[in-house]
Amino acid sequence: MNQSEFNKAFTNLTPRQQEVLMKVLAGEKDVDISVTLHITKETVRKHIENICETFGLKDRQDSGLSHRPNLIALFAKYRPELFSSKSDNSGMNNQVLLSYYRSSELDLSLISQLDIALTSHGFKVFQAGSNLRMAKNGPQKIYAELNQADYLLLLLSPLSASSEMVTEEVRTAKILQASRGGKPVIIPLRINCAFSLLNHDLRGYLQGISDCEWLKADDTEIVVQNILEILNLSSDRVEKSGVISSKKSSISQSLQLENNAPNVYAVIPNYPPQPIAEPELPRGQVELVSAFYIDRERIEDRCYEAIAKPGALIRIKAPRQMGKTSLMARILYRAKLQGCAVVPLSFQLAESKIFTDLEQFLRWFCANVALQLDLPDRLSEYWNGIFGTKVACKSYFERYLLANITTPLALGLDEVDVVFRYPELAADFFGLLRAWHEEAKNRDIWKKLRLVVVHSTEVYVPMDVNQSPFNVGLPIELPEFQPEQVKELALRHGLAWSPQEVNDLMAMVGGHPYLVRLAFYHIARQEITLSELLATAPTDGGLYGDHLRRHLWNLEQHPDLAAAVKKVADSDSPVQLESMQGFKLHSMGIVELQGNKVIPRCNLYRNYLRVRLGIDR
Repeated sequence: MNQSEFNKAFTNLTPRQQEVLMKVLAGEKDVDISVTLHITKETVRKHIENICETFGLKDRQDSGLSHRPNLIALFAKYRPELFSSKSDNSGMNNQVLLSYYRSSELDLSLISQLDIALTSHGFKVFQAGSNLRMAKNGPQKIYAELNQADYLLLLLSPLSASSEMVTEEVRTAKILQASRGGKPVIIPLRINCAFSLLNHDLRGYLQGISDCEWLKADDTEIVVQNILEILNLSSDRVEKSGVISSKKSSISQSLQLENNAPNVYAVIPNYPPQPIAEPELPRGQVELVSAFYIDRERIEDRCYEAIAKPGALIRIKAPRQMGKTSLMARILYRAKLQGCAVVPLSFQLAESKIFTDLEQFLRWFCANVALQLDLPDRLSEYWNGIFGTKVACKSYFERYLLANITTPLALGLDEVDVVFRYPELAADFFGLLRAWHEEAKNRDIWKKLRLVVVHSTEVYVPMDVNQSPFNVGLPIELPEFQPEQVKELALRHGLAWSPQEVNDLMAMVGGHPYLVRLAFYHIARQEITLSELLATAPTDGGLYGDHLRRHLWNLEQHPDLAAAVKKVADSDSPVQLESMQGFKLHSMGIVELQGNKVIPRCNLYRNYLRVRLGIDR
């Protein structure tokens, strides 16, 4: 279901259905709703069943009640502002979602002791572990609980640090904070896991949020006490951004908060990386000094040529984990070598409430660019909204930011997917960027601005068919690796693979950079063999289980796409789909286009989705 379909369904609800729905979103139980509205509990459930059916959540084998988590998940995605904050008068109003991913580094006794301690202090605890994420409707249950939680206690082991599902939970929590008075508050607890091990998205979402660290069993008692201290103090000291500003106990005081320190756009040293390096866990951007970045033929050269031109605009797009941010970092570094001032800006760092108002968003945008240019904030002096917000923003760049630097400005905008979620704001903002790009053709001041815009093609999936994605500048669509590039990456991991071994891996995962690197990392560390990987890859318990569950979760939110994938996965030959279905599945990275027909991008998706979408029963 996309935004347009959701809005249509919402307007089709009767006044009574809307009344029941608001109480469901507020977390009220059926019996309480029946008393308040003077109807029977059975009538309440019938209303919920009809509401679910209106939103396309219907299954003959399931009752309407079983779709409630899916319904809540839909509203968390499209109308999070409708969730009511719970009254603080209830003795059991402090709900904690305890999120963890079981691994060898994670001491399960810590989870048990946290649960016991929190429960004994009056908190209601819901455990969201890896087993629940793999269960049927497990993700829906987690998101439903997240919508009601006051706190998200996030246990970050090295395994969860690279988990796509954990990342989605944190992203959802950040969205909910804007509409629920800063709740759920995110409390990260790192379990033998340095901040630098977090994947790129998690690093962005958790930037600036104070955390705790557990290193060994002896730390358990003090960690538990520290968490209780944070929970007890945070109600008065939590800013709406979810940043905990309470005084830390001894274990937190000893930590240097790594997440406030590093710049992900590192500086290349004066020597190249070694041809063979210690295996490096894939976790987002490939650092500039990494030996594991593989050039794609001609793409880097095209980008380096473009960024050298006045008024350049480079638009990088691909499905997730294809190397977009890594390429942007290298383009910006090349611009720096050419004498440009460089500003990388990730929209992940903006709070959700920033996107609800165009003027607030553009002022945030201008202030952040000025901050990274080491220019003082002059918004009060140069921002004049009398001619409109977009004109005010343009004027601020023209009369202040660009006027006060002597070099060209290379501005890298990462994670602009966030902006696409707000169609009206996106239209205005991208229209503004387009206008700046056109200005550079005629005016010298705008020739100083060079833009790199990065977004995931997965943003197209929930968009209205009639919306036009940002489509100006030099388009760069990142392809998968070719066999010779996979062979080169194997060599850099110290693996002298035969062409047959390369072909076997690519038959399973294609040339997807992240999936290939993840395989090489674990094989090079002798944690798994190629034959073992191939046997377990398309299963929930395999190396790619988390990646596959994220795709399954996304498909379940769009039943028409799930049905289309069923058809494709069950066929041994290319399948013709509706044009928009093929486009969106290709945007997700699940299928490959062959003329007007599609095939699964690799056996990993074919074999997993064939089973999980119910073809093999």
